[in-house]
Amino acid sequence: MRGANIIDLAELAAEARARLMQRAEHDLSGLMDPVRVIAERVAASGDKAVAELGREIDGAPLAPERLFATEAEFEEAEALVEPEVKAAIEEAVRNIRHFHEKQLPPPMWLEEIRPSAFAGERHLPIPSVGCYVPRGKGAFPSVVMMTTIPAVVAGVPEVVILTPPTPQGGVDAASLVAARRVGVSRVYKAGGAVAVAAAAHGTYSLPRLAKIIGPGSPWLVAAKKHLADRIDTGLPAGPSESIILADEHANPEIAALDLLIEAEHGPDSSAFLVTPSRRVAEAAARVLPDLWARMGEQRVGFSQAVLAGPRGGILVARDLDDAIAFVNEYAPEHLEILAKEPMALMNRIVNAGEILLGENTPIVIANFVLGPDAVLPTGGHARTWSPLSVFDFLKRTGIGYATREGYERLAEPARRLARYEGFDAHANAIELRERYRR
Repeated sequence: MRGANIIDLAELAAEARARLMQRAEHDLSGLMDPVRVIAERVAASGDKAVAELGREIDGAPLAPERLFATEAEFEEAEALVEPEVKAAIEEAVRNIRHFHEKQLPPPMWLEEIRPSAFAGERHLPIPSVGCYVPRGKGAFPSVVMMTTIPAVVAGVPEVVILTPPTPQGGVDAASLVAARRVGVSRVYKAGGAVAVAAAAHGTYSLPRLAKIIGPGSPWLVAAKKHLADRIDTGLPAGPSESIILADEHANPEIAALDLLIEAEHGPDSSAFLVTPSRRVAEAAARVLPDLWARMGEQRVGFSQAVLAGPRGGILVARDLDDAIAFVNEYAPEHLEILAKEPMALMNRIVNAGEILLGENTPIVIANFVLGPDAVLPTGGHARTWSPLSVFDFLKRTGIGYATREGYERLAEPARRLARYEGFDAHANAIELRERYRR
């Protein structure tokens, strides 16, 4: 059984350290041509191409006129999903909805910036969105909730789920249950690049959508890149990635447990345990075989491929400062801090999609039921992007209003700046205004 790489950060040359920063989504060169072909087929033939590609890629018996999940499929899903799973979904829906309702800004704000001059913003929902839910390496009702709930809370009038069909041509049952609990009834059977192309171009049954959001494989990322001029592709969310940051006081068994959470998503994931303690590093590595013995063969294969490959492993830092510097340079999707004082370390983290504090807040809790959105920026984009939120489904419009008194207070500085920048019409709109007032 393959174990995890144990790497001394301090001994790495700059080039080797840079290689640790690479993610599967960084090299899309081999996917761009096939993605282009897929997009062209969907643009030309719509639902017919989506059904054909579903058969070719997913092996699913799809018909062009039956690409949306039916009411019968929703009812069948209710019968298939166990009550305990339904209860878990309902708990998650409550918490995720509560979090995003707290996040929702007021419809409008207007403040008196200067006496008699007012400025503010109005918030309106975007017209439509496609919420992508992957299926290739598992079933993800959690992604249904994390993508659709903020859209529903924001008031988006048209929310569509796009998800790869099962080999039988259906949709994962728990995902349909989650969709119904959220209040979304339109579920379109298309995966990866096919889904992005259908959302970007529209088909006979699926209207062209304004935006597509949600995590997925490099194929999805490549398709978003190719079609970014036709559809808003939202935050960059590719294959899963995580860092467990552990100080010398951390429980190595807990660190090993949580290291495997994102590593089991697939061989294109990234997962690191970073610690200044060789004792913690080696003890965590020793417990991994026992943990793998309690997992299914597929998940073991995925996590071993990650932890023994170029995008994962156990990193021994020179000291805690070095470990934190690596985290901030990497800008992980998920960061979990296992330390004596996790709050103190949190204040030194500047780049992470989410920060989870202490051994009672493993990534699995945040992924499913805690409330904050688990659709997070990947590929190092946590340096500038934020988690999915209601703000991704709202557009802001600036609002201004000035009375005559406010205008007179602001007119002269505006005129001066207009003349300085050489804009004649700008300046004339001030200088000649009194001449044309009625």
